[in-house]
Amino acid sequence: MALKRKPDADRLPVSQRIDSRVQNPARRTQNPSEWVIKGELFLNCSCTVFCPCVVSLGAHPPTEGDCRAWMAIAIDEGHYEGEDLSGLNVGLMVEIPGRMAEGNWKVAAYVDERASGKAYEGILRIFSGQAGGTTGLFTMLVSTIIGAERAPVEIVRDGTKRGLHIGRKISGEIEMITGADPNEPVMVTNSKYWMGPNIIAARGLKSKVRDYGRVWDFGGKSAEICPIDWSGPGK
Repeated sequence: MALKRKPDADRLPVSQRIDSRVQNPARRTQNPSEWVIKGELFLNCSCTVFCPCVVSLGAHPPTEGDCRAWMAIAIDEGHYEGEDLSGLNVGLMVEIPGRMAEGNWKVAAYVDERASGKAYEGILRIFSGQAGGTTGLFTMLVSTIIGAERAPVEIVRDGTKRGLHIGRKISGEIEMITGADPNEPVMVTNSKYWMGPNIIAARGLKSKVRDYGRVWDFGGKSAEICPIDWSGPGK
C-alpha cells in the first residue's frame, strides 16, 4: 500500500500558504506588545547601484523605478512577550512599486520552521507591524501580504559574505564592498534609516528568487547589511 506523502511546501498553492492572521490589511492594526530583536538584517534588491533609500530615507525612487528584494533577519537575541526568539531566522520577499516611503508594499514572510507556535505568531505580528515599535510603520507601508508560512530558512554569515537559502524559493548570496582599507567595508554611518544607523554596502553574487509567480535575479545588484536592535513599545 502506497504511503500518502505530505505535499512539498514549495508546491503548495498560494491559497494554502497565507496565514489568515495577517492576510487582511484592514485587520493589521497596531496592538503594542513587549518584544525585542537584536541581530542582523541583510538584503539584495533590484537597484543597479547602492540603494538610494538609505540616504533619502525612502523618499527617492529606486534606481529602476520600483523595488524588488529579498531580506534576511538573523535573530541573535530576542523575545516576544516572554517567548524566546533567539537563534531563529526570518526571510522576506518584498515588492515596492515606487518610493519606499509611499507604501503599497507587497510582502511574503518565511518564518523559521523551528519556531514555536507563540514565536511564529510573534514574528508575524512584528513583521506585519501589528506589534508596534520599530516595525510599527509596516501597518501603513505594507498593503498586501501575499504569503506567510513556516519554512527551512537558512542564513549563512561567513566573513564578508552573507547568504539566505529557503528551499528552491530563494537562494541569495551577497558580499561586502571593500573600501580604501581592505580590512574595512564601505559603510554609511549615523543615518536615520529605519533598519539602523550603520549600513554596510554590499553587492549581490548568485541571487535568485522563484516564488509566488516572481522570477528575479539580483546578481551584481545592490545589497546591504545592517546590525539591528529593535523593540516594541512595551519594552
